[in-house]
Formats: sequence, structure tokens, C-alpha cells
Amino acid sequence: MQVTVNAALLDRFNGAVNALHVPEGARILCAVSGGPDSLALLILLHKTMPDRVVAATVDHALRPESADEALYVQRMCKDMHVPHVILSPAEKISGNIQSSARHARYALLAQAAEQHDCAYIATAHHADDQLETVLMRLARGSGVDGLSAIRSTNGKILRPLLGFTKDELISICVTAGLNPVEDPSNVNTDFERVAMRNWLANTQHPFRADRAGRTASALADASEALNWMTETLMQERVQRDTDAVMCDARDVPREIQRRLLIHCLNLLEPELAPRGDAIDRLLSELSDGRTATMGAVKCEGGDNWRFTMAPPRRN
Repeated sequence: MQVTVNAALLDRFNGAVNALHVPEGARILCAVSGGPDSLALLILLHKTMPDRVVAATVDHALRPESADEALYVQRMCKDMHVPHVILSPAEKISGNIQSSARHARYALLAQAAEQHDCAYIATAHHADDQLETVLMRLARGSGVDGLSAIRSTNGKILRPLLGFTKDELISICVTAGLNPVEDPSNVNTDFERVAMRNWLANTQHPFRADRAGRTASALADASEALNWMTETLMQERVQRDTDAVMCDARDVPREIQRRLLIHCLNLLEPELAPRGDAIDRLLSELSDGRTATMGAVKCEGGDNWRFTMAPPRRN
């Protein structure tokens, strides 16, 4: 199959990949569901690095059509001479379907990347996804980290399409003569993202995907700076002995105090993942010199915070 791509879009994609500092010769696993976003990503990667791409489709078996859709992607990849694998979770997806499916999908992709000697996994998150995420996080009252939204890199995950709109990705598929798969969950307004997408499509609003992308990027830089400052202060102000963690959080901005607090909690209980409002309440308690408990950690306020494992509760 001979695939044609608009030269300007291909140049932009090359620039986006170069900005991610992918080493020369590194192999990339491309996550392809069969929708227009992931098909466009596959086409662009194939054009940019034809011998370094492996495609992977995750079949969660949540819909009767999913197996045929995975095979459809496999046939397209065969026509493009791109290696392709179909991945399926060992256990049935349950609970929060979207969240559980996402965790299973990334775990399967990570395993496949290792098996096929791929240093990175590319996903097709794009500029419209970024706008939706920023607004969803804003509606939840997220802070700096949350509003930085979708990062262009996250460990081995690459997202080179954050500068491309949905319409541009659809146009790539049209030019290539490919018919994307339509996932019915993308029109189910029970899902928060779909509801936000519908609101954006049917409301006169001032939000633009490119501007949301700049905002998310600026906040990601701010988050990185705050993390760097926190790491530096941790060396100076956090001490740990056999039974306790001590932290001098005086005379630093509240946001740095908040990050130092989370770090101290994680030193004693690494699996603890408190929500933002819970951390804010605990921070206020410690700042007022009071004692409180978070998870299994006893937290004592004052000039120097002290954290210990709380004794087991009696029945």
C-alpha cells in the first residue's frame, strides 16, 4: 500500500518527534485502536521511521465488534508492511470500565514494547484531547500538576500529536484512503470526556486547542520547577530515622509545604495517594500545630513536623 501524506503535516510531525529527543535508531511501539487518531499516528510514524515501528492493538473484548476491528487494523498494517500484534488482557475488565481498561492497556503495551525491543510507546493524544483534559481538570478544581494535563512524554510514553487537531488527523486518513473504526463509546455522554467534547462542539465558547496546549505546557514547566525546588529542599529540611520522618517546612511557600508534606507521607506509606482536598486539610492542621492522621501515618504539626506510623486501631 502506497500511503500519501501532506508534506507540511509530515514536516510538523518530524519536528514534534525531534522535540521529544528520540534517540537515532530507537524502535517505537505505536498503539493503534483503528480510530482516526491512532491511524494517523501510525501513518506519520511509518513515513518518518519506516523500519523502526511496531503496531499494537489492544482488544479489551468489551464489545462484540472489537475482535474484528483488531483484525482490520492487522490487515492494514500488513498492507503497509508494519509488524503488528494484537494484545488482550488475561482477566475480564471490571469495576470502573474506562479506568480499568486504561490500566490494562498500558500494562499490555509495556509488555509488548519489551518483547519487541521497542524503547518507546507512542499514543495518539492530540490537541483536542488536551483542551478537553484542561477543562475537565479545571472543572474538578485541579492545581498546577493537574492543569498541566497531558504531558508530551511520561517515562517511555511519547505523545507526538499534541500539536495536531482532530480535523488534521482525520484529513491524514482521508488522504491515505483509510477508513477508521468508529468506537460507539465515543458518543456515550455518560463518560466525562464525551460530555465535555459534546459541550465544546455545541456551544459558542472562547476556548481553542492551540491556546489550551500552550497553557498546559506552561503549567507543566511550572510543575517541573516546583518539583525541582522541592527535591532541593528535601535534602535540607527532611530527616528520617528508624521510626520517624521530620520536616522543617517553615518560611517556604504553601505549595512547597504541600509537596514536602506529600513526600514525607510517601516515605512512610508509599501506596498512600490522598486527594488534593485531604492534603489541604492536613496541611492546615499541621500549620496550626495540631496532630492528625492520614492513612496509617500519624502527623504532628508545629515548628517541625513529625511523622510516624500510627499504632493499630483496636477493634
